[in-house]
Amino acid sequence: MQFLMFAGGLLALVVGAGLLVRGASKLALSFGISPLVVGLTVVAFGTSAPEMAVSVGAVLDGRVDIAIGNVVGSNVFNVLFILGVSALIVPLVVNLQLIRQEVPIMIGASLLLLLLSLDGRIGFLDAALLLALLIGYTVFLVVQSRRQTRAAQDEYTEALGPAVTTTWDRSPLVQIGLVVAGLAALVLGSQWLVEAAVTFAKALGVSDLVIGLTIVAAGTSLPEVAASITAAIKGERDIAVGNVIGSNLFNILGCLGLAGLVAGDAGLIVPPSVQAFDMWVMLAVALACVPVFLTGREIARWEGAVFVLYYVGYVAYLILAAQQHDALRTYTLAMTGFVLPLTVITLVAVLLRRRTPAH
Repeated sequence: MQFLMFAGGLLALVVGAGLLVRGASKLALSFGISPLVVGLTVVAFGTSAPEMAVSVGAVLDGRVDIAIGNVVGSNVFNVLFILGVSALIVPLVVNLQLIRQEVPIMIGASLLLLLLSLDGRIGFLDAALLLALLIGYTVFLVVQSRRQTRAAQDEYTEALGPAVTTTWDRSPLVQIGLVVAGLAALVLGSQWLVEAAVTFAKALGVSDLVIGLTIVAAGTSLPEVAASITAAIKGERDIAVGNVIGSNLFNILGCLGLAGLVAGDAGLIVPPSVQAFDMWVMLAVALACVPVFLTGREIARWEGAVFVLYYVGYVAYLILAAQQHDALRTYTLAMTGFVLPLTVITLVAVLLRRRTPAH
């Protein structure tokens, strides 16, 4: 039964992602909002609905570790795995607005979460601040995009062709219906998949925190996987990248903000291991976007491969640490002493080479 639920959830995610990307893309043209902003808001918030549901539900069940681990783990998964796999399929051109505006905001949100959790908890006022920042950011994005309405429509029509306005789904009501149907399928599919995955993990005796950081984080992020990969294949690269950046912002500001408000005066207790390690990994991953995005304003296939390998390395560390394996110390030294410095040197070399004018 659990395997059937897992397979059914995966199928619902794929179908839902297709409907969501199609409906959101058409809404971009109908309302004069750029595809990038749609990816940062409608698609990102929609595909993060499972994270919201899981985090709030976990707090109500008294399992705060899953709520915290889900958000932190999802953000690491989104950048390293989703952008990595999407770039392996097709190199992703990065919109200049992401480099100048959204990536710095994502880094700032990650840093803010780290600072708010220094006392070991995210209190009611901290959560209210996070949620208020999300509302302010969303309003800012929509206003900013509306000022560029004509340019957005011209750019979008040029990219997709005039036929996009004459298809059966040109009506805004149909487009909204596609988005709603896609979101419903994504949420339902994610619930089935996560429930099955948690059952498997429990049978193996894995802790709530590790489940939240890995299986639940990856499971609730599968809508982002499906949406970003589908968007990349269809040529909607702004939506593919914007979805990931927007989802990370929504996870921090929205999921933890609402979960913290639901927790009330008790707040969200941050596990010491997350405070000491996983939040720093989340911040490092956000910072890693800067040199990667600047190397030719694209995520090349080799950079996507590096992202995926780093995610595999991160999960391997979590598993070794959970089991207190004898190889943990050697593995940690190898990653910090050789692999990470080599990657940094390679990125710097590529960045310098691409910025050096040809003779």
